[in-house]
Amino acid sequence: MSVIQVGLVDLTGEIDPALVHAAALALNLQVTRDLPQFWPVTATVSYLPDPKKVPAGVWPVQLVKTLPPDEGGFHSDKHKQPYSKVIASKSDPSWTVDASHEILEMLVDPYGNRMQSSVAIEVVKGKIKDGTGQFGYLVEACDPCEDNSYAYTINGVAVSDFITPRFYDPLATDGTRYSFTGAIKGPRQILPGGYISWVNIEIDEWQQLMYVDPSQPPYIQNIGKADQTKSLREWIDGLKGTKQLNKVSREIKGAKAKSLFSYSDKRIKHMEKFAVEKAKLYQPAKKQTASRG
Repeated sequence: MSVIQVGLVDLTGEIDPALVHAAALALNLQVTRDLPQFWPVTATVSYLPDPKKVPAGVWPVQLVKTLPPDEGGFHSDKHKQPYSKVIASKSDPSWTVDASHEILEMLVDPYGNRMQSSVAIEVVKGKIKDGTGQFGYLVEACDPCEDNSYAYTINGVAVSDFITPRFYDPLATDGTRYSFTGAIKGPRQILPGGYISWVNIEIDEWQQLMYVDPSQPPYIQNIGKADQTKSLREWIDGLKGTKQLNKVSREIKGAKAKSLFSYSDKRIKHMEKFAVEKAKLYQPAKKQTASRG
């Protein structure tokens, strides 16, 4: 099986290179240790220090200051090869979760058109319930659990939770993991701050379930026909409603998210000190000068 190579590169010129490097190491551990437990993916993530160079065979994930109004994170180059863009700033540490999100989804569905048939869902009295129909869901590995509250850390770096293939099971079974952290407890559960997209064959249109605010019930909206000039994920990620929800989900709000990023900051600083001390183990010993009697 060929190995997919992903490269993390800072185009903002503002992020501490040591942090970008640490993030790449953590993301590499996520895609080599965590993701393959559930998805058949063989990949690596590395840090690209020169923004003007992308090595052959590498799918870049670019840290950028802004995105145009009609663009999301997922893109394809003129040769139809995937790459991603992630808004990042030194004042907002949540960009590492965003980078993780884009990398995981790019690896699970490199070309943005993977779909999975499963039981239809509906909102009944403010609750998400299984319906009697069948939908074709766009496989987006992080969207149902994308809120920062459900992130986890690797060596202090905050990364995104992700669904497992069992997320699309017809019914819940004991001992089954539906997301890596276990935050999702059953098939087709959408956590607050998350969403899911599908094609409804009966009306021949795309729809989304959006769970924007945990204090408000989720809702289903029609988003019409797919843009045939783009992949499904590129089209959906660029929609206004999707971008608004993604922005809200990236806010560090609520006790759980604040606690996670507070721990992340302290842990990263501690790991930096550890790295400095460890490097001393490999430095040549200083020669002692013989004293004259």
